[in-house]
Amino acid sequence: MKVTETDLPGVLIIDPKVFEDERGWFMESYSYRVFKELGINAVFVQDNHSYSQRRGTLRGIHFQNDPMAQSKLIRCTRGKILDVAVDLRKGSPTYRKWIMVELSDENKRMLFIPKGFGHAFLTLTDDVEVQYKVDQYYSKEHDRSTRWDDPEIGINWPIKDPILSEKDR
Repeated sequence: MKVTETDLPGVLIIDPKVFEDERGWFMESYSYRVFKELGINAVFVQDNHSYSQRRGTLRGIHFQNDPMAQSKLIRCTRGKILDVAVDLRKGSPTYRKWIMVELSDENKRMLFIPKGFGHAFLTLTDDVEVQYKVDQYYSKEHDRSTRWDDPEIGINWPIKDPILSEKDR
């Protein structure tokens, strides 16, 4: 696996090693041992799977407060998305800064987002599936969101009128 650090501390772009032949391909998407060697100490407890029918669907910015804050390992297994991590740690030198990474079933790239960061994504194609691991169980009591177009964060989304849930409006 190739790991690329981003401008946000702890947010990592992960390119897995893909083995291809005439039958197709194989990759290891997660190994506790390998991730620990890479400095990722999250112990994942839940896998989530999201499906979005239409291009232009935006989900986020979501996070959970302490003590149920979550680290996430995100990958797009069908279609293409712009995946965003936002530093929401008050007092951090990168507070409210964000990074955007294209994840797709073709590039097989993953994004690791540590606790204290918000997460959002925009679908760039129809019929998108996103799978992500989290190191803390979902807690409705600690579940929070920030507006996708919060001017103090200023994410440069390439869309003006995305498809949103009631929660994300």
